[in-house]
Amino acid sequence: MAKDISIVLAGVGGQGTLIAGKLLGILAMKQGLDIKVSEVHGMSQRGGSVITYVRMGEKVYSPIIEEGMADYVLSFEEVEAVRWANLLKKDGVLLVNSQKIKSLPVLLGNAEYPENIKDSLDTAASGNAKVVEFDALSAALSCGSSKAVNMVMVGALSAGMDFPKDLWIEAINEAFASKAKLIPMNVEAFNKGRDFVS
Repeated sequence: MAKDISIVLAGVGGQGTLIAGKLLGILAMKQGLDIKVSEVHGMSQRGGSVITYVRMGEKVYSPIIEEGMADYVLSFEEVEAVRWANLLKKDGVLLVNSQKIKSLPVLLGNAEYPENIKDSLDTAASGNAKVVEFDALSAALSCGSSKAVNMVMVGALSAGMDFPKDLWIEAINEAFASKAKLIPMNVEAFNKGRDFVS
């Protein structure tokens, strides 16, 4: 691998950004790469922002990804894409789940959910970045659970990376080893995300 890869996973509590980060760690170790993962836990219930930084390469010294340094930003929810798009490199890739999860202030009527998210993303991610928005929630539901959104997103990420598909599947099996009955659903969700971007 010629260079380090920096990945940001951004979502809200309950969307599975942390297990997605764990899976990427397993994948990197299978490739013999150094890996650093930093998790910033928001509120544990739905609605709190959660971000996970993942850096992998021959030798990685810090998990932190600064502004303009991420190769990939995976946003599990639209507003989180706007919030973290500034971390993306000019030629990076922003993968966005089109799902809208309203925060508590929005639900209480104290704030409004932002309009024109797509325009905001294009501006925030800079002109050279690739923005790919798709309905990961519908794909996950077709596999059996909204909780598979994270694997749809990881599948979409995998399509742009040089790791063999069988290693991704092995990593899914290891990440869900304690809940083996969930493996088939998560593999299916991964494949749907991968096929969408491919």
